[in-house]
This record gives sequence, C-alpha cells and structure tokens, in this order.
Amino acid sequence: MPLDRERIVAAAIALADEGGLEAVSLRKVAARLNAGPMRLYGYISTKQELFDLMVDEVHAEILPAEQPGDWREALRILAHRTRQAALRHVWLADLLGGRPTLGPNGMAVTEAKLAALDGFADIDTVLRAVETVSSYLTGAIRREIANLRAERVTGLSKREWQRASGPHLTRMLATGRFPALTRAVHDGADVDAETSFATGLDWVLDAVAAKLSRPPAV
Repeated sequence: MPLDRERIVAAAIALADEGGLEAVSLRKVAARLNAGPMRLYGYISTKQELFDLMVDEVHAEILPAEQPGDWREALRILAHRTRQAALRHVWLADLLGGRPTLGPNGMAVTEAKLAALDGFADIDTVLRAVETVSSYLTGAIRREIANLRAERVTGLSKREWQRASGPHLTRMLATGRFPALTRAVHDGADVDAETSFATGLDWVLDAVAAKLSRPPAV
C-alpha cells in the first residue's frame, strides 16, 4: 500500500497511544508501516511536524457535529470533548498549550470557541475569555493525566496510595503546622476526576459570564 500523510499520522498516533510520545520517531513509524525511514521524509520533514499533525488529527475528535446556540454550552461541550480526547490519547496532555495549532482541525476548534462568544463582547475580551478557559483545560487535563500516569508507574490506585501515605500524612498533620490542610483532609469531599473537572469548568465559565455582562468602561 502506498504511503501518504494520513497513514503516517495514523501509525504515529497508534504508537503514541501504546507507548507515549517517546515511542514515536520517524524510524519507528516507518517500521510500523513496513517502509524505509527515508521514504517518510517525502511526507514529513521533522518529528515536530509529525507531532503537529498528530495533534491536529486528534482535534478532529474534539469538534462537535453541531455548534450549540448557547455560548456556555458550546464551550462546555468543547471542554469535555477535549478532556475525553486526552483520556483516549494521554500523550495529548504533553502537547496542549503553547503556540496555537494551525492545522485545519485545530483552527476549526479555535473558530468554534471564538464563534461561541462572537457578539457578546469586544474581540479582546473574547480572546481573553477563550484563553482563560483554555488555560483551565490545559491545567486540569495535565493534572488528571499525571495522576493516571502515577497509577501506572506505581501500580497503586488513588485509594491504595492514600492508604499507603496515610501514616505519614497523619504524623505531619498532628504537628499542628498545617491547620487549613488538616480541615481539608478531614472535612473536604472526595470527588472523582470528572466531577472535579466539571465543577472547575463551571466556575471558570461563571467568571467569563461576569466579564461578558459587565458594562463597558466610560
């Protein structure tokens, strides 16, 4: 079967899904496709270009089929779809943030975010709002993926890690040096990752709504 960019990117994504970004190189992709490495250079110049194409391909999974009319719902759907894509492709967390994705799918996702807020505020406010939501997504997703990776590396689930760390944490809290942390440990609700993500997202969207409803400065 002849090579093309689509096959190369699909093979690279499969490798990354199996072993992370460190499992991806032009040589390994070529081996997956039963091709010589030099053949790939006719389609991909560098590994960074390959990463960019992989990210753009995953962005096709993020864009919903239809754009909701309500701006909050539109941004909420995009946020949850981004998280779901990152859970399917955990390597995506390492490539979120930074410079904008300029592939067609990445630009379509950015267009959907901006379009959701179009007409609700001046363009600078819209840009800051989209950046704020995106920053929350990046941080929350990276934190969740870091916890998943820790489980895989240590072999301990969250509950098992908490039990193993319990004696040390109890001794530290008993010193009286961490009263706020003690209250959080003893009285705070333990929620799952999806609930935590959704709650934080709603708070960020509340903050965006406050900016959108604020009257312009005189």
